[in-house]
Amino acid sequence: MQTFIRLAGRVPQLDERAFDRRVGLVILATDHTTEPDFATLVANERIGVYVNRVPYANPVTPENLLAMQPSLTAGAALILPDEALDVVMYSCTSASVMIGDAEIEAAIHAAKPGAQVVTPTAAAVIALKALGARRISVLTPYTVETSRPMAGYFAAQGFVIDRFSCLGLTDDREMARISHDDIVAFARDAMAEESDALFISCTAVRAAAVIARIEVSIGKAVVSSNLATAWMCLRLCGDSTAKPARGRLMTLPLPVC
Repeated sequence: MQTFIRLAGRVPQLDERAFDRRVGLVILATDHTTEPDFATLVANERIGVYVNRVPYANPVTPENLLAMQPSLTAGAALILPDEALDVVMYSCTSASVMIGDAEIEAAIHAAKPGAQVVTPTAAAVIALKALGARRISVLTPYTVETSRPMAGYFAAQGFVIDRFSCLGLTDDREMARISHDDIVAFARDAMAEESDALFISCTAVRAAAVIARIEVSIGKAVVSSNLATAWMCLRLCGDSTAKPARGRLMTLPLPVC
């Protein structure tokens, strides 16, 4: 016997958007960390987070990082095609150094012209300055070759780098598997006494979850790639909620330029 299906007597009322604000993430095909971090730190009843992945092949080298640049526009275009995004974040710190913040912004604006563009590098600079940091220590999971351009980037932004430490890894999937306890231990070793803050680079590293632990351990402010981008995306979406359990940065407003 055929089931009778009743058509409702009226058309549903539609909200303008499913969420008030939309954050798009352009992330690496191999990324294990950004989506879970943004689900925890950014997504809420007002902010929807939408993701697309772009091709990427290990090892992490300057050449392989630069190879992502041609795919950024298409990657952004496939996030809610033909719909506006409020913010688009490109989730690769080392590639942001190699490609350039301005070039990434231009590539994403070609697909989403109305969106505000966030990179981990630019977000980290704004975050460190919001914390009042002038002297910093830096920890990366990369090789010396991949770390060197990053040291140049932060020096060019006016920071004094007291100590720069790297772990020598070449596969971002391994970077994502560094244990929380080891992240804390390496961070403690990486922090120079004279520095105002520590920056932990790489969107693959699961540092955002242990920022508060590290800050207690070293007695200084700590910024990671994903913490900085999450903080900036929240503030650009009008969310000023202080989250002290997530670290000092998450209590601060976005500086007025």
